[in-house]
Amino acid sequence: MSEAGASTEIVIVGGGLAGAAAAFEAANAGAEVLLLEKMAETGGSSAMSGGCLAFAGTDLQAVNAVEDSSDLLMKDLIEVGQGENVKELVQAYVDNQHETYQWLKAAGTEFSPIVEASSGQSVPRVHTVDPADLVRLLISRAKATGRARVLTSTPVSRLTTDAAQRVTGVAARLNGELVAFEARKAVILCSGGFSRNKDLIRRFVVGYDNALIAGGEGNVGDGLKMGWSLGADFRDMPYIKGTFGKHPTDETNVHSCQAVYKGAIAVNQDGKRFVDESISYKLLGDACLRQPYGAAFQILDQDIFEQGDNRVRILDFERRLEDGLMLKADSLDELAEMIDVPAEALKATVDEYNGFVSAGNDKAFGRKRLVHNHGALRRIERAPFYAYPSTTVIFGTYCGLAVDREMQVRDVYGEAIDGLLAAGEVVGGLHGAAYMTGSALGKAVIFGRLAARTAVARAARAG
Repeated sequence: MSEAGASTEIVIVGGGLAGAAAAFEAANAGAEVLLLEKMAETGGSSAMSGGCLAFAGTDLQAVNAVEDSSDLLMKDLIEVGQGENVKELVQAYVDNQHETYQWLKAAGTEFSPIVEASSGQSVPRVHTVDPADLVRLLISRAKATGRARVLTSTPVSRLTTDAAQRVTGVAARLNGELVAFEARKAVILCSGGFSRNKDLIRRFVVGYDNALIAGGEGNVGDGLKMGWSLGADFRDMPYIKGTFGKHPTDETNVHSCQAVYKGAIAVNQDGKRFVDESISYKLLGDACLRQPYGAAFQILDQDIFEQGDNRVRILDFERRLEDGLMLKADSLDELAEMIDVPAEALKATVDEYNGFVSAGNDKAFGRKRLVHNHGALRRIERAPFYAYPSTTVIFGTYCGLAVDREMQVRDVYGEAIDGLLAAGEVVGGLHGAAYMTGSALGKAVIFGRLAARTAVARAARAG
């Protein structure tokens, strides 16, 4: 292995949102930073996402007449995670989320003016950005400090350690040659998840062989395995979940469609409902995979269709209709024929559901709200009617290395692995059993900054 690699204070592995946030935070605080990205461009899965970040108590919410708080955010995260979350990580997210929102604004981030409610949220708290632009912005800000370098097409294969097992850097392949890069203070793993590694998914969870696979092409579990090799513990591995709402055959749009959170119902190929549609779309994904062919249809009417928002990718119904992905019919009979569902069954399901809405009691599945604890249910009755074919897709793995609230990676004995930090999708423990929309990108930027602060503090102590 060549010794020609750079020596720097902090090496960051991965150029998605977590890595970009860590690089800017550390460089802006005066540290020397080297960010290594395996792909030809930065961005990773972050750039492919819907661009949703979960923040509470913001000025943007106030403008939209939304009352929210850190306490409600904490309650929702724990409730959606079914209490399986690591509470200190949830607390770290909540304690730092509002200041991180302000930090992003100060850096020049442009948020959509509309705040939406989505999976796991009791009030609207989806703050939407163009995610690829956000990653580029933060990396640009990091470089502008003069203390951050970025190398793309440089895959990291190993962590290096000294005799005391302290992490001292990484081994990476640069221009075809294996090179050692020294990290004098810390390595921060921001390498994403492993949604593209079917063998790893199969190792940790069963039942997802028929799920579609998306996410960044480089998300094959590199960072997970690097931490694993040093005895790192894991969190949330049994809760790898797919997302409901991906069109089964559309390869041009990786984003899910969440018409259910505006009032649609989900029916299977038999024309019957099978779930409370207000639950996390991770749990909806599980329910969908148990249906015939592992697929379903989101059924909505004109009133619900008009609740879509083309500024939010998961709610852009109009574009999906224009692209021929969402089907439209003047009657439920016609719609049933289009999706090859028994017409009488579909009409009976819609009639029964409308009765539940009017009575204020969903006797079949107990649905009370549009999404989590937010929004009054809507009848499906005004033509035209729409159907969106939907299945389950693994966008991200939402589990991974065990860390403490300073983002230090912990081994199976609960001890910190000296010199090793992690942030973003490679980290487990925040989400628990399910997932709140916006908490993955939120986790990336918040935890990326926390990891950088820990690394900088190490540098300050040593210096």
